[in-house]
Amino acid sequence: MSKHVRKTIFELFLLLLAVFGGIFASRYGFEQYYRSAYPMKYSDLIDQACAEKGLDRALVYAVVRTESGFDPKAVSGVGARGLMQLMPDAFEWVQMRRGEASGLDHDLLFDPAVNIDYGTTMLKLLQDEFSKPENVLCAYHAGWGSVKKWLANSDYAPDGKTVTNIPYQDTAAYVAKVTKTMGIYRKLYDL
Repeated sequence: MSKHVRKTIFELFLLLLAVFGGIFASRYGFEQYYRSAYPMKYSDLIDQACAEKGLDRALVYAVVRTESGFDPKAVSGVGARGLMQLMPDAFEWVQMRRGEASGLDHDLLFDPAVNIDYGTTMLKLLQDEFSKPENVLCAYHAGWGSVKKWLANSDYAPDGKTVTNIPYQDTAAYVAKVTKTMGIYRKLYDL
């Protein structure tokens, strides 16, 4: 084999090595990017709450990421607090539904354990009431009463079972975003 042929084969080998190395690096980098953008923080609390309440882990991680970006001190413009962005009145509603005396300090919503416990309880109550994930997310964002009205109106729920035409644009965007985020969590973590 001539020196020129060996050099050409060696250059081809280096080119293939660079291409396959680039593919591996881009796949690894792509997955690392998504895992950092879609983390599984507070997994002990979230996984335990999901197991106890029969909730989809992808749903809860997607809600927490969408609501607060995993910031336990987050406060919305309307006063929702903590990881799952519970409003004080929703916190009291869950207390009442659990048969607890209301009046717990709303600042407890900044405690990740409390927020995840009450937020997942709220999701479970909504899941028991509305069953379909789209309806649950609508109720989590727009309120239980709104979804009850929408389900009774064929303009919003033609089949009377699923809200398919969400009348609030911000709620429609929220449902779409959480649903997309759930898909990413399922794919990244096999949830």
